[in-house]
Amino acid sequence: MVDYHAANQSYQYGPSSAGNGAGGGGGMGDYMAQEDDWDRDLLLDPAWEKQQRKTFTAWCNSHLRKAGTQIENIDEDFRDGLKLMLLLEVISGERLPKPERGKMRVHKINNVNKALDFIASKGVKLVSIGAEEIVDGNAKMTLGMIWTIILRFAIQDISVEETSAKEGLLLWCQRKTAPYKNVNVQNFHISWKDGLAFNALIHRHRPELIEYDKLRKDDPVTNLNNAFEVAEKYLDIPKMLDAEDIVNTARPDEKAIMTYVSSFYHAFSGAQKAETAANRICKVLAVNQENEHLMEDYERLASDLLEWIRRTIPWLEDRVPQRTIQEMQQKLEDFRDYRRVHKPPKVQEKCQLEINFNTLQTKLRLSNRPAFMPSEGRMVSDINNGWQHLEQAEKGYEEWLLNEIRRLERLDHLAEKFRQKASIHEAWTDGKEAMLKHRDYETATLSDIKALIRKHEAFESDLAAHQDRVEQIAAIAQELNELDYYDSHNVNTRCQKICDQWDTLGNLTHSRREALEKTEKQLETIDQLHLEYAKRAAPFNNWMESAMEDLQDMFIVHTIEEIEGLISAHDQFKSTLPDADREREAILAIHKEAQRIAESNHIKLSGSNPYTTVTPQIINSKWEKVQQLVPKRDHALMEEQSKQQSNEHLRRQFASQANVVGPWIQTKMEEIGRISIEMNGTLEDQLNHLKQYERSIVDYKPNLDLLEQQHQLIQEALIFDNKHTNYTMEHIRVGWEQLLTTIARTINEIENQILTRDAKGISQEQMQEFRASFNHFDKDHGGALGPEEFKACLISLGYDVENDRQKQTGSMDSDDFRALLISTGYSLGDAEFNRIMSVVDPNHSGLVTFQAFIDFMSRETTDTDTADQVIASFKVLAGDKNFITAEELRRELPPDQAEYCIARMAPYQGSDAVPGALDYKSFSTALYGESDL
Repeated sequence: MVDYHAANQSYQYGPSSAGNGAGGGGGMGDYMAQEDDWDRDLLLDPAWEKQQRKTFTAWCNSHLRKAGTQIENIDEDFRDGLKLMLLLEVISGERLPKPERGKMRVHKINNVNKALDFIASKGVKLVSIGAEEIVDGNAKMTLGMIWTIILRFAIQDISVEETSAKEGLLLWCQRKTAPYKNVNVQNFHISWKDGLAFNALIHRHRPELIEYDKLRKDDPVTNLNNAFEVAEKYLDIPKMLDAEDIVNTARPDEKAIMTYVSSFYHAFSGAQKAETAANRICKVLAVNQENEHLMEDYERLASDLLEWIRRTIPWLEDRVPQRTIQEMQQKLEDFRDYRRVHKPPKVQEKCQLEINFNTLQTKLRLSNRPAFMPSEGRMVSDINNGWQHLEQAEKGYEEWLLNEIRRLERLDHLAEKFRQKASIHEAWTDGKEAMLKHRDYETATLSDIKALIRKHEAFESDLAAHQDRVEQIAAIAQELNELDYYDSHNVNTRCQKICDQWDTLGNLTHSRREALEKTEKQLETIDQLHLEYAKRAAPFNNWMESAMEDLQDMFIVHTIEEIEGLISAHDQFKSTLPDADREREAILAIHKEAQRIAESNHIKLSGSNPYTTVTPQIINSKWEKVQQLVPKRDHALMEEQSKQQSNEHLRRQFASQANVVGPWIQTKMEEIGRISIEMNGTLEDQLNHLKQYERSIVDYKPNLDLLEQQHQLIQEALIFDNKHTNYTMEHIRVGWEQLLTTIARTINEIENQILTRDAKGISQEQMQEFRASFNHFDKDHGGALGPEEFKACLISLGYDVENDRQKQTGSMDSDDFRALLISTGYSLGDAEFNRIMSVVDPNHSGLVTFQAFIDFMSRETTDTDTADQVIASFKVLAGDKNFITAEELRRELPPDQAEYCIARMAPYQGSDAVPGALDYKSFSTALYGESDL
């Protein structure tokens, strides 16, 4: 036998360092902190000593009887160390060294030393207690030793909300007795004198054993005896004190009461474990049920939005043109209704869907669940892709509508111009073929032949003058064909008829000239005066016809500059009218001169000028028509000028508003970015501030509505450009939608931070420290950190990436701390840092968002429930079996959560299965992994 201790060696009994020695756990110093009065009190209080003797003796016998023995006198029966070693083996479940059976003092000391050595191995330092005092029957030291054993094996492991053992036991008593009247547990002495607290503990766990309402506070002896007798009879808790010992003492002994109460705690610990297990399971199931509802809502909203996009895109991609401007304008109006009425609610739905998705993912991360993976085709990216396709189709549709309206407008203008020129030409050619085919020259006189030759020359001059009009008609028809005019067939038919007729006229003209020239030798000169009249009258007549045609010509302009150009050209035309009038008078003078000569020489004229059909009456009539058309043209141009001035006013009006709204939206976007970086105050203050800011943005919406109204007026006026602003309505709409989406996402980020903070127990100071560190290294204010920035951010918070643990760096700020690390050659482990990056950046984008950063820090600094914890909780409810039954679930859990488990648990397949056995292990694992839940 080895003597581990010298005869004069003593153990310390009192405060010690946490976690010292095998099995010490931690906190021995905490629960022993107030139990160091054994060295200060030279003598025990007689009343307390009596209570301790009785209590400690009963406590020891409650364990020794399991080994078939007991003690009578606590001072004497432990002196040889044998029953002391037996007691320790019973309460610890471990074997001690074999005791020495000798009767000599040294044998007793060695046995007691073995017991004390075993106590020390459990992390307890005994103060001033040596084997000799126990062997000598020192009552003070013996009671101190027993108290140390009670503390270590009956009280140490009692901890509620991470309190010390004594505080944990007291908190447990307070919570259990809180609902009972006349019970106020504040300590382990006075609070127990009236006996109600003992009865309340029993009634809380076994209400059928105590009639609590019949107990009276003024009858403590009856109350105490009732509690002690019930505990001994039904709970197997030996009676450790007499009621009179407690009532007749001003302040009952604290250690005796603690020992007695700890027996109640251990007696009810099984029920406590079951309650704790049930609470944990209920919490996990509630989280899962809520998450399932959120997933279902997301799937439904995503399906509805994608279905709307699927229905809308074909409509926007329909490029079948209409035949008239009115039909195309109706399409444009339908498109405006879509932009004003149908799309804005969908923009809000899309934004809300993204917010709901982010909130759901945050809740899943906080509850240690796998990320939500929507069903195929309903990812946020799928919605964004569909939305992008929608906006591309939308933009192309609007451009197509406007281009098509321009095309139809141009077509209508060209078609009308074609009809006018064709009608004029057809009126001119009427009867020309018959005239050219007439063989009047066969019976004409010489003078008639000469007249016919001159007349034919005049016709050829007139024919050549009409060549330009025919070419214009053909060019207009060709352009109508190229622009896909709906009535191109009739236009082509009419144009071809004009061209064929023109070729016929050319051939007939050539044939008639040959016939006239054949007989020209037989003809004499003709009246030169009539010929001169005819030669000057025909071009002048053609000029008047062209002038009338130009004065009646339709025009289409889009800018004030274009109409001013037409007005200038018209003014230039009017300036030529005096010269034209003088030409007219000169031509009429030739005709008068011919009449005067004929009358002077008594020549009888056959009537009209034989060389031309253009009579003075025709010239005067057409000149009068030109005079009438000039003011009409003036009026039409002035009206168009007024219209273009009105359009210019609309442009300037829209530009004035757009040049205010556009920069305002851009400024607000920049302010939101700055606010999201420079946030001050609590998260709730930041959230309220952002919501007020959001309301101020929404209040600005009437300015956009006004701009939409102005834009509609511009489109109705068919205004297609605006040099006064770089902002289009499309730019304004996109900017506004981005502004609303950005402020909503920023608010959602703060809400998720609040959710993270509350769920993980992160303090406001920690959250502010995380935000400050993140912003410090977010140099470009982009809302995300690169790998090196993220690594520096972790270091600034004292995170030791090399060793995968956190360490505080005192009051040193992040820049100082980084400089210190660099100066001392500190380096971060690549493997560990790559592991962290795979957590915060699972998509390998090379960027770490603030939300991912917060999630990581909260996981590193807090604890969450795990699958193993849930399995352990179910095992408690199942009575340590590997399966659980539906009856047990219905007994231990609330009805809705019990049925939730029963519906989802698979039958247990183990060899120890019984009918109706359910597999709680696979169910618990599924809660934290891939599942159909």
